[in-house]
Amino acid sequence: MSGIGLVIAFVIAIVVMILAISKLKIHPFLSIMVVSLLLALAAGIKLTDIPGIIGAGFSGTFTSIGIVIILGALIGSILESTGGALKLSDMVVRLVGKKNPELAILLMGWVVSVPVFCDSGFVILNPIRKALTQRTKVSGVAMAVALSAGLYTSHVFIPPTPGPIAAANTLGMGEHLLLVIGIGVLTSIIPLIAGYIFAKFFCKDVPSTEQSKLTQTYEELVQSFGKLPNGFNAIMPIIAPIILMALGSIAAMAKITGPGGDLLKFFGTPIIALAVGVVFSVALLMAQKKGDKFYEITNETLKVVGPILFITAAGGVLGRVIASSSLVDFIKSNATGLASIGIVFPFILSAILKTAQGSSTVALTTTAGILAPLMGTLGLDTPILAVITVMAIGAGAMTVSHANDSYFWVVTNFGGIEAKDGYRTQTLMTLVIGVAAMIGITIMYLIFK
Repeated sequence: MSGIGLVIAFVIAIVVMILAISKLKIHPFLSIMVVSLLLALAAGIKLTDIPGIIGAGFSGTFTSIGIVIILGALIGSILESTGGALKLSDMVVRLVGKKNPELAILLMGWVVSVPVFCDSGFVILNPIRKALTQRTKVSGVAMAVALSAGLYTSHVFIPPTPGPIAAANTLGMGEHLLLVIGIGVLTSIIPLIAGYIFAKFFCKDVPSTEQSKLTQTYEELVQSFGKLPNGFNAIMPIIAPIILMALGSIAAMAKITGPGGDLLKFFGTPIIALAVGVVFSVALLMAQKKGDKFYEITNETLKVVGPILFITAAGGVLGRVIASSSLVDFIKSNATGLASIGIVFPFILSAILKTAQGSSTVALTTTAGILAPLMGTLGLDTPILAVITVMAIGAGAMTVSHANDSYFWVVTNFGGIEAKDGYRTQTLMTLVIGVAAMIGITIMYLIFK
């Protein structure tokens, strides 16, 4: 099959995948794998070639990105269990001040969600939100939505969160994670401002199901956790990998040779840099006298990361199938229409997948897999434009969170928001920050294209 018939088959395959995940509740891994096989058959790929294509797409993902995802998740788990994440939050509160509670909780979420999943981050920081709500007498719903916005923004834009790492790797930017982190931080500014304004001014009058009086103060919350680590020990598992990747990038750009240059490039690779971050996190664990929990933490982390790895690998299979079909050649010969909307295309595709099936990670990885063979056709194959494409996919992957998204229920249940009000707070907020992020991304795209 070729031409318009293959395009129709591709669209049908995507629709079937969405329905399988969202309506039939089939696991995303199985849904993506089955759809990949069916699309390969519909595309007319030789039967004898299909197993090799599936195997190459699957193993390629594990080879290049699997360890990075595991190490990043392990750092987050250790920070969570030692109180390091709580200490980072405390540092943000001290920096911003008590007079701006919505801004404080927003930035707190943004920082914590860099190494910690947004769902877990909300649960971790929710007691702080409650204590700050009691301390400042502001709206608990506004605080919950601000926290959600901060967490969500770094979750989709800034590695080592698995989604943006996987998307960057699929689009050929796995060795340039520092650039992805830098652009991710820059991209975060506009959606953070939009999320803050929305939470502060549009959620303050939404009724809350929480008790009017919260019994635990912020200080009591910190004490109940035990002695928190110092700021240096808490931040080093995050800062050390960033510094090492920065030095590695500088060595590569400056073309530094010899043993010194090789050493910088070695420690600057994402796998080694994050491994160093793990070493610092283990040191933090030992300093908190919780070294005996390292095995348990690692085991639980692998259980959490496993499904993400397999979904990511399945996305790689779908991308390899697309690359092996004649779809790419057809799109290349009819690229004017797609190229005309440029960076908006990744956003729209990711937003459709996100809204339909609920998972931001699935939307990120699947969209990246679909786009990988089309980057040249869309004129997005330079390093900076590839990173901007990752950001556009991330913006789509947060648009929108509703009832089929576990994060929606975490925010509403823990945030004291009734489900009916969740649609005009959490859901509408994710639409606002997703579109706001895309505005900033479009500006960057116009500058660098």
